[in-house]
Amino acid sequence: MDERRTATRLRALKAARIVLPGGYSTFDCMVRNLSAVGAKLVLEQTFDVPDAFQLNFEDGSVRHCTVKWRNPKELGVAFEG
Repeated sequence: MDERRTATRLRALKAARIVLPGGYSTFDCMVRNLSAVGAKLVLEQTFDVPDAFQLNFEDGSVRHCTVKWRNPKELGVAFEG
């Protein structure tokens, strides 16, 4: 299988929160790998999560994300900006 990532991802185990546009709904998730350009997120279910959202890390940092792939419990996201 060909590697398509533009940056090496490192294993991680960080708590984060997906914040939907408007800020009225959130999903807790775990960041399982992380790079400067994206991450793999694990959560209970992904079907409610839109293709673009804000990701708030427990350290207070915020990234805007676009979903690149999904399965029932995982999302692969690219960071915008």
